[in-house]
Amino acid sequence: MPHLTSIDVAGRIEDLYGASLADLEAHAQDQPPGMLSALLGMHDALALAERSIVFHRDQLARLIHSERQIGPHEVSHLLDATRRLAEAVAVREAQAKSVAAVLQSLARVPAPTPTPPAPSPPAAAPPLVAPSPAHSR
Repeated sequence: MPHLTSIDVAGRIEDLYGASLADLEAHAQDQPPGMLSALLGMHDALALAERSIVFHRDQLARLIHSERQIGPHEVSHLLDATRRLAEAVAVREAQAKSVAAVLQSLARVPAPTPTPPAPSPPAAAPPLVAPSPAHSR
């Protein structure tokens, strides 16, 4: 399965439903929970994990900056930032794998083609007049 990012997932959801993500989110708020809500939730979780990765990666980069001294106090911060980065990566991988599997199982259903109107039945012939049994004078 390919590695999907939240941007890829958003595009796939938009393709699947034929509308922008913002429109789909607005629509889903007025609907009972269903597949669209689940996909949007998975997308949000994936996007949050990606933002978390960026944040913790940057935090780790600040902590190990070459001009900064690393003492006993900083080691605990390094370990914490590393652990949080690893957790964010694990969450992103799990979310990406799950949403990819769900999206792979779904396909957009083509819009129903309008059925041509059924030909109207032929007009009924006028009823035949039965000959009258009475004789004329």
